[in-house]
Amino acid sequence: MNKLLIFALVGFFTQLIDGALGMGFGLTSSSILLTYGLAPAVASASIHMAQVATTAASGFSHFKFGNVDRRLVLKLALPGAVSAFFGAALLSRIPGETIRPYISVFLLGLGIYIVVRFLSLNRNKTLNKSDKPLNKRFIYPLGFVGGFLDSIGGGGWGPVNTPVLLSREKIEPRKVIGTVDTSEFIVTISATLGFLTFLGWEQFSWLLVFAFIIGGVIAAPLAAWLVRIMPPLVLGVLAGGFIVLTNVRTIMITIPLNSTGTVLIYSLLIAGYIVAIVHSVKKYVKLKRTNLRSQT
Repeated sequence: MNKLLIFALVGFFTQLIDGALGMGFGLTSSSILLTYGLAPAVASASIHMAQVATTAASGFSHFKFGNVDRRLVLKLALPGAVSAFFGAALLSRIPGETIRPYISVFLLGLGIYIVVRFLSLNRNKTLNKSDKPLNKRFIYPLGFVGGFLDSIGGGGWGPVNTPVLLSREKIEPRKVIGTVDTSEFIVTISATLGFLTFLGWEQFSWLLVFAFIIGGVIAAPLAAWLVRIMPPLVLGVLAGGFIVLTNVRTIMITIPLNSTGTVLIYSLLIAGYIVAIVHSVKKYVKLKRTNLRSQT
């Protein structure tokens, strides 16, 4: 019973992060499950099974709150679904951690870029969406890569798609997050079918599946509401900083550092993250006051 409650709380908080920032459920929960000794394939399979329910709840909530770009959902999800199935097949045969540090280096760079981009914005209208659709030659490969890495790493759809789409100026941050979360439902179903095909039902950890579902479904509407009311400038900094922190942790696991060095690096990163968030809030308030004065 205690383990069920712990996993339900993990599901709640990871879905709250994922629904509000467009990433985090898979990477956070897979990290926790691996510390419990689960094999990468079993951890990823169990997470994806739980996400069938949590992404459905999250996608529906984002849709109801108007956080979804309908033109983009299927363009992103269909290639992702194809690659997620093959990623599940591959993970059933090789360790997923082998390529994770290399992915994290790429994502770390994107996270830093997003933080800098949002902190350097001078006008609110820079964050407004454009009516011009994103190029298919850009969207299809992005979805394909995101779906494959999602299956391999136990989480990757959000960390790949959210930062890349946030780095574009054609869609506002809340709709990036809502669209990525909604399209993830289709990708998750495909990945789960792949794990069922190549691993079988008996390999799933059903206790944590149901616990994650309970916690995640409760958190989904709260996260969708949160992303709607948060200022885009602050939301972009939160998302970018979260990407940096998540992937620095993955990279540092592969680098031999003593405890003092590890604590120092984490302390500096967290302090920098807090400073960036505070600065983004102050800047948003200043921009809002400036706009109000210009309107009057």
